Amino acid sequence: MRKWQAVIFDLDDTLYPEREFVLSGFQAVAAYTETRLGIPATQGYAELKDLFEKGVRGDTFDRWLAAHNLAPGSLVPRLVQVYRDHEPKLTPFPEVRPLLDSLRHRYRLGIVSDGYLAVQKRKLAALELAHYFDAIVFCDEWGRRGWKPSVNPFRTILQRLAVVPLDSIYVGDNPIKDFVGARQVGMWTVQVCRPGGQYSNLSPPTMQHVPHLTLTSLTELEEFVGTDPILRNPIYS
Repeated sequence: MRKWQAVIFDLDDTLYPEREFVLSGFQAVAAYTETRLGIPATQGYAELKDLFEKGVRGDTFDRWLAAHNLAPGSLVPRLVQVYRDHEPKLTPFPEVRPLLDSLRHRYRLGIVSDGYLAVQKRKLAALELAHYFDAIVFCDEWGRRGWKPSVNPFRTILQRLAVVPLDSIYVGDNPIKDFVGARQVGMWTVQVCRPGGQYSNLSPPTMQHVPHLTLTSLTELEEFVGTDPILRNPIYS
């Protein structure tokens, strides 16, 4: 039976709900704008959260300022900076710590995570999970060209863990970018597709973007890594 050497994780929406970071950032922005623009923090936070819940992405601050008859102008870059620079308050998914406690004694563990370098480092520090991992690769070490779906971060994590691709699993949540690079270097891929997850309804754009296996929770992962995938699931054959 195949014995895996390493289990490598995505960070956002895989080990913790990214929604927490977004809302934490909105709280920081609301506190900042209360003193600068006079919008009460509780009101500002509620309005930003409402936009997020309605599916607004990318131009949230523009829309919010416009609703207050404020020209975005130079305000938006400053709010984005406040959002990115804040110290987040984050909590891992409930099953994460028990899972990592169990896996760390049998496998090499790693992280490959997209996003701006300083922001991702603050997220990991807030989660207090770094001690579980033997290697961590933030894709922004190479700038935007190193972000997924680039194969570079996957090759790098394999080198740092000193493991071979075929005996390594990458666990992520976003079928648009998480799995194609990992598959290209020869890793096995697992999607955590939680009910109501941010990317749960996305369809992989090509067969190369399709994960080898889809789970509904990380609680199922430990059972999977203890079995031979070739025998367990015909998609591996």
